[in-house]
Amino acid sequence: MKILRISHLGIASPTLAEAMERLDRIFGLKQEHIEEVADQKVRTAFYPIGESTLEYLESTDPEGPVGKFLEKKGPGIHHLAFEVDDVDAAVQELLDKGIRMIDKVPRKGAHGNRIAFIHPAETGGVLIEVCQPEKH
Repeated sequence: MKILRISHLGIASPTLAEAMERLDRIFGLKQEHIEEVADQKVRTAFYPIGESTLEYLESTDPEGPVGKFLEKKGPGIHHLAFEVDDVDAAVQELLDKGIRMIDKVPRKGAHGNRIAFIHPAETGGVLIEVCQPEKH
């Protein structure tokens, strides 16, 4: 698996409006894109910073992954995403190593990226996403 860069840092927030106001007030950051990912039961707002992005996440369903995260842990860092050159090969390599995966098959994420999550039990409690941009 070839990791190309840190793609983004996902941050769970009770509302995107709250996160957007805070980022504008503190840093003068403006969101680049807002998108709903129905499969993940989440709305996302993206803030480019250099070669990486902050992805703020707002749950659209308390039973979705981000809704459960917010209920259990409150607002904060949800996941770290690594861009890889081939997400299918990355997932297969991780499975071949016996790594516990949340996604054994990549799925569609925001921006049309193909994504898969490594179970946080494998990474010392950090939810890690491997992703491949749509244009690859």
